[in-house]
Amino acid sequence: MTKEKLQQEIRKLAKDRKALILAHNYQPPEIQEVADLVGDSLELSLQAAQTDAKVLVFCGVVFMAETAAIVSPEKIVLLPNPQAGCAMADMITPEDVKALREKYPGAPVVTYVNSYADVKAESDICCTSANVVRVVASLPEKEVICLPDKNLARYAQRHFPDKKIIYHEGFCPFHDVLTPEDVQRAREAHPEALFVAHPECRPEVIDLADHVASTSGMLRFCRESDHKEFIIGTEVGLLYPLQKQNPDKKFYPASEKMLCEAMKITTLELVYKALESLEPRVTVPEDIRSRALRAVKRMLEVPRS
Repeated sequence: MTKEKLQQEIRKLAKDRKALILAHNYQPPEIQEVADLVGDSLELSLQAAQTDAKVLVFCGVVFMAETAAIVSPEKIVLLPNPQAGCAMADMITPEDVKALREKYPGAPVVTYVNSYADVKAESDICCTSANVVRVVASLPEKEVICLPDKNLARYAQRHFPDKKIIYHEGFCPFHDVLTPEDVQRAREAHPEALFVAHPECRPEVIDLADHVASTSGMLRFCRESDHKEFIIGTEVGLLYPLQKQNPDKKFYPASEKMLCEAMKITTLELVYKALESLEPRVTVPEDIRSRALRAVKRMLEVPRS
């Protein structure tokens, strides 16, 4: 079956199942093409929760499907490839969170949405790479625990000289791999381009950025900018929606090393099989789901200012 024919069959089956196909910005182009919604993980889950879809097919990684199940417990949530994990999410456990609380009593725990449900459940409030600064600013405490990504925590620390942000030693492998030398090489190759970095990059890389933003923030910045060339400091999959939205502009990867293999193992065949069988399903036990939802809701209540 051709790619186009398979995509057509997927759309037909999704309609029959009253299903919504969600694809993260890092997914392969053929997956993004067949999706109803493409975007950041939390953004996708929140948008999907507002629909009357009975089934959510999350083309992403495990924690993303978990988040969809947290905010939409009445819907069937499918993860076409259950092997799609996240190395950074694997770097922290609920026990780690409890240990940090004991070590720093009174310090609220801010947990990046790029984490598993049981870790969110042990947290006070969640954050995204787009709103971490607003979330930390909303907390009156002078000491704040920010996990699991040390680079995101150190990015937030830049904005709060009067606070101490305690971080866990987790990191995103494909963001952390980017070095200043990589950025310099990209700039030499594309001297007219602006360098846009993700907050999960190392501090010394952030120092070189013309602009720092989440994936959705990068899409917005590049769309609204008068500039015509951009070096993109995040997973290479984002170049597809960037180019699609801005056909008159040029986009270059900061480094071809910035590849998340887990984001590439969802295939059209697996999406079709998931819709056909309504498996594999992702569920979150209610005692964990309710506590994780509380942390997510608290984040959503933070004023946008």
